[in-house]
Amino acid sequence: MDNGYLTDFARPAGTLPPRAVLSTDAPVLRLDGSWRFRLSPAIAQAPEGFWRPEFDDSAWTNLDVPSSWPMHGHGKPAYTNRVYPFPIDPPYVPTENPTGDHRLRFTVPESWAGARAVLRFDGVDSCGRVWLNGTELGVTQGSRLPAEFDVSGVLRPGANVLAVRVHQWSAGSYLEDQDMWWLPGIFRSVSLAQRPAGGLDDVFVHADYDHVTGGGALRVDAPPGAVFSAPALGLHEVAADQTHHLAAVRPWSPEDPALYTVEVATAAETGSLRVGFRTVAIVDGLLTVNGRRIEFHGVNRHEFHPDLGRVVPQEVVRAELELMKRHHINAIRTSHYPPAPGVLDLCDELGFWVIDECDLETHGFLSTGWRGNPSDDPRWRDAYLDRMSRMVERDKNHPSVIMWSLGNESHTGANLAAMASWARSRDDSRPIHYEGDRACEYVDVYSRMYASHAECAAIGRASGPPFILCEYAHAMGNGPGGLAEYQQIFETYPRCQGGFIWEWIDHGIRSGDQFAYGGDFGEPVHDGNFVIDGLVFPDRTPSPAMAELAAVYAPVRIGFGAGRITVANRYTYRDLSHVTLTWTLSTPDAEPASGRAAAPPVAPGESGQISLPDFPDVSGEAWLTVVAADPDGLVLGAGQAAVGAAPRAAGASRLPGRRRADGHLLLGPAVFEPVYGRLVRLGDLALDGPRLHVWRAPTDNDRLGFHGELMRDWREAGLHRLQERLDGIEADDEGLTVLSRYAPAGTDLALRTTVRWHAGEDGLSAEVRVVPEGAWTVTLPRIGVRLALPGSLSEVEWFGRGPGEAYPDSRAAVLVGRYRSTVDELQTPYVYPQENGHRADVRLLELRGGGGLRVTGAPTFGFTARRCTDEDLDMAVRRTEIPERDRIHLNLDLAQRGLGSASCGPGVLPRYEVPVREYSFGFTLSAL
Repeated sequence: MDNGYLTDFARPAGTLPPRAVLSTDAPVLRLDGSWRFRLSPAIAQAPEGFWRPEFDDSAWTNLDVPSSWPMHGHGKPAYTNRVYPFPIDPPYVPTENPTGDHRLRFTVPESWAGARAVLRFDGVDSCGRVWLNGTELGVTQGSRLPAEFDVSGVLRPGANVLAVRVHQWSAGSYLEDQDMWWLPGIFRSVSLAQRPAGGLDDVFVHADYDHVTGGGALRVDAPPGAVFSAPALGLHEVAADQTHHLAAVRPWSPEDPALYTVEVATAAETGSLRVGFRTVAIVDGLLTVNGRRIEFHGVNRHEFHPDLGRVVPQEVVRAELELMKRHHINAIRTSHYPPAPGVLDLCDELGFWVIDECDLETHGFLSTGWRGNPSDDPRWRDAYLDRMSRMVERDKNHPSVIMWSLGNESHTGANLAAMASWARSRDDSRPIHYEGDRACEYVDVYSRMYASHAECAAIGRASGPPFILCEYAHAMGNGPGGLAEYQQIFETYPRCQGGFIWEWIDHGIRSGDQFAYGGDFGEPVHDGNFVIDGLVFPDRTPSPAMAELAAVYAPVRIGFGAGRITVANRYTYRDLSHVTLTWTLSTPDAEPASGRAAAPPVAPGESGQISLPDFPDVSGEAWLTVVAADPDGLVLGAGQAAVGAAPRAAGASRLPGRRRADGHLLLGPAVFEPVYGRLVRLGDLALDGPRLHVWRAPTDNDRLGFHGELMRDWREAGLHRLQERLDGIEADDEGLTVLSRYAPAGTDLALRTTVRWHAGEDGLSAEVRVVPEGAWTVTLPRIGVRLALPGSLSEVEWFGRGPGEAYPDSRAAVLVGRYRSTVDELQTPYVYPQENGHRADVRLLELRGGGGLRVTGAPTFGFTARRCTDEDLDMAVRRTEIPERDRIHLNLDLAQRGLGSASCGPGVLPRYEVPVREYSFGFTLSAL
């Protein structure tokens, strides 16, 4: 068999010209379901003649279509971020090329006799050769784009046999080096559509909005003689080739995704579309829609399912888009290929700005210094234009799509410029995006990935085209940090029009009770857990980063000052007449008051004020919390103000320290052992500590630092292996003093601690002083102490920020209040174990269960409590490898380093680092 089609520079063969997706009354047969399947390790080992109708496939297995065959036990998934998993020798691919043969027997009604019909594949990865009833139809290329074949004269009433040979590798694989799993298969729907003569082979709707008059203009490009109707607009069977001006329409936007049903008809066929009126323009250097500057609060979305691979059921898509909306995400970049057609239907309905990205990435050529990159090779020009045209034609009728993107990380070249030129000639209503064109020679917006806060601000101060961060804030593991600071830049500099978080979902493949990542399937080349980098876990459970993102993107801002509450409207088009404010007053012990009020009907981009509510006088610390919500209870924003301060602790009598005959030291209800000077008993409570603690289980951002490995520097400095030396323990009339030195082997660096203990009526108080020795060249992961407590103390209550975890540069989502949890519930189950679960700005902490411990801060502290140590987390690379100890390990932190985004972007801002310097802090322990 001739296999030259595999190396024909990714050009499809035998396919029809691309067209829009359209729902019509013409008959359609869905061919999804159970097919016969056989996988061969190479083409030479694939069965000859399998495409013939009489071929015996009884020994084959069954496989659902659509599917990614490695997710069903046929071959194995493989993950790479950038490097090609095969030798770079374009357009050639290895002889060892897994080949999946698919066969389907199906029946066509007699009514189809003599009718023209089209066979459609919505997605085949990476290349499919197609036969129907033994006749070869052609070859698909462009995995995530549709391919249609005219089967008139080949399709017959009654029994038919469809055969498809799918190859894992083809020349097209050089154009599909996206950061994701390599998962071959027929992974989107297959269908047969009857095409009547004189039918609606293609339709292009143009629906513009005039923001000055509020009117609309509607034109439908359709076959000659076609008419259309839009009853809600007062249009009935009007000519489709003329522009119809409407005095008033509701414009489409994510804040009000107003859609109108339009029916288009010829004598032979009637189809329907949902149309949204909006006009996209670049005006005075700003990207506008319907006359207003927009701001992308966006995510990069891959198509992924932990059990099905590239196949994502429509109900799952709806649920995830609704989850995005609840977290104030208003934009999606379809990284890095057009999504399944139904995704854009939902984006139209639910309301998202969409940057629709072409199925193109040649990132692996970075390894060769971009030598041989197809983007500037004329032999690949047809493939580039083919992919662009198929995307534009398929998706041109979606109001949610406001920008075309040429692809991702494919360097630059004439073929990309040609794609942009073709798109403008076909559709001049949408700007062109491509991050690789830094000079903006053939694109309309300036796009960057992972620019630092400082660089974004500098870009904002300069003149030029609209600036978009197509990727920022890498959401890998515990992170990202710095979202609030990016948002401040977007709101300060009009040119900076937001961006898209990388990315939406962790691409973990379910494997028993854990999720697999790169290398888990024996891949010789892989990028480890770099594929675990989403805002939601593989099962689409939101991570703490989602709560942070929702708070940063929130459309309502609450502020306080001069006896009033300020309410700022961050919507682009909508006022706040639908918003209700709920307020509560909280103290460490109670919530003595609450109430409701209507928000002022503030216009978009404006602010209003209301008076502070009347609430009772309280003594001590109290916080006023105001939450804005819509009629469905969705939180649209929140703010807090302290309305009372904690009283200063009064001086109390102090008990003397003394030594027992066995060498242990006693201080009130406390017992200290003499070897390290650690507290081992407080009343009836057995414990161990506190001990200076500066280590944390590295986050992905610590471990994979894009600009240098922070974890490497920490380990070289020995921060994970400090050895403790007791320099002295002294008892006097007012308490105990413990002097210690903490230092790693092989260096003269050290941290000296002085802990002064006092016992009084409020419990056992510690005053800790830390003084560094030596020429330190690193910052610290954290500064604090650690104690070990009985494992029974599993119930946790605190007054501080919550309910979720928080770090210095990721705390917009947490508010001061009273919270309860368990030790187990405090943990965040990141796929790759790392630092997690930190609660911030805590004034009071209680752990209970067969006794208990109370901790108060001076003035506040952060804490983590878990059934393992930081060292346990550090050693584990799977959640199943984290041991469960018989004690609870409690960290009390004065400070912990921020999170940043260094796994693929900037590290933490300087103010969120923990420098090596002198520190003083205190806390009080009481047995309950």
